Amino acid sequence: MAEVRALETNDTIAVAKAWAHVRANLRRSAGQRLFDQWLKPVELVDESTSEVVRLGLPSAFMAQWVRNHYGERLLLEFRAVLPDVVSVTVEAIEEQPKRVLTAEAPVLAAAPVAVGERPAFDPRFSFERFVVDTTNRVAFNASLTLAGAGNPLFSPLYLHSGTGQGKTHLMNAIGQAFLAANPGATAIYMPAERFMFEFVQALRARDTHAFKTRLRSVDLLMIDDLQFIGGKDATQEEFFHTVNEFMGAGKRLVVAADRAPQALEGFEPRLVSRLGSGLVADIQQPQLDLRRAILMAKLKDMPQVAMPADVVELLAARITSNVRELEGALNRLVAYAQLNAEPITIDFATQTLGEVLRATQRRITIDEIQRAVSSHFEVKQIDLISERRAVAIARPRQIAMYLAKRLTTRSLPEIGRKFGNRDHSTVIHAVRRIEDLRGKDIEIDSAVRTLMRQLENA
Repeated sequence: MAEVRALETNDTIAVAKAWAHVRANLRRSAGQRLFDQWLKPVELVDESTSEVVRLGLPSAFMAQWVRNHYGERLLLEFRAVLPDVVSVTVEAIEEQPKRVLTAEAPVLAAAPVAVGERPAFDPRFSFERFVVDTTNRVAFNASLTLAGAGNPLFSPLYLHSGTGQGKTHLMNAIGQAFLAANPGATAIYMPAERFMFEFVQALRARDTHAFKTRLRSVDLLMIDDLQFIGGKDATQEEFFHTVNEFMGAGKRLVVAADRAPQALEGFEPRLVSRLGSGLVADIQQPQLDLRRAILMAKLKDMPQVAMPADVVELLAARITSNVRELEGALNRLVAYAQLNAEPITIDFATQTLGEVLRATQRRITIDEIQRAVSSHFEVKQIDLISERRAVAIARPRQIAMYLAKRLTTRSLPEIGRKFGNRDHSTVIHAVRRIEDLRGKDIEIDSAVRTLMRQLENA
């Protein structure tokens, strides 16, 4: 019963009030026409908590537009009111039974879901669209195997990584591939918080049998964000028995969390042991090559977008935390360029994504850049600040100035002073010259890429 009290109206009303505040801010900033067309239909739907907020729209097209244009803004707005918010999802709710929450009070309008539901998986999250490298290959291959025909080689499959690294993508891919290969099969995909919510509702209604039957009758069960039921004893007890049922019946079970089973906090040892008895696969933080490949894959879906190579390199080099933030930055950049009818350039990207780039940037110094450039080109560091104009010195000096402009927050006059008290116009000339050469000279472009990778990963 402690869990029932934890889900009472205090948290619900807090989220609803936060949504009212966020909505008011969006109305002021977006303008009446844009707000009425895209943002006014947004609703706060059930299972929203002070950590995970779910927003709904009446169509998949509208949901995708809001995700692309306002996904990051919504997360920042909610965090300003509720600091514990971890994620804000925007989804289509036209065919889903829903509960709509208002700031005044929660209004329940939930209809029972038939046994053997087939979730509306996101078609963007397929195996074909998942970019694979060494950081995620085991998780990808394990997911592909579990979605295949025949008896599963292992179950459960436990995927873990930091937020935004691809767990949800793989779970959607598993569901779509499995149902496509088995047209008569059934599946359920839900966040752990929804599992808890529905279980507590069943307890309150004294009808846990229907809840258990519904979940345990399907061929594939997928539970996301398992870490959120840490410390919830009754929910864990029910989940433990569900895991046992699936393992005993040889059915497919997929679980995802933000850490390995042994690192879960507030979990019973026997449940941790069960979760670790299947296949545990982690997804590591994406490295530069993977980040670059992900951006290129996304841009293939945007044939109308002209994205210069140096802008792709900027995003890949500077946004290192997770794939979701990388894709969010790309979507934001494209949206701002289209709304303002401006071409995408380095300067436009830096201006548009200034806060994002500064937040993710390791503080690289001009001295570090000079040392790296002098070592790479086998020249003395003192030569880079000298008056020598030989090409063997002048070109590395220009590259060092270019990197200082790209990788630091120093102003042009400050950069000039670090290179022998040169004028800011000299720095501008150097930056433009290297930008031009990168498009013509493979060796120059390769040297710049190598130095950027070396400095970013130092």
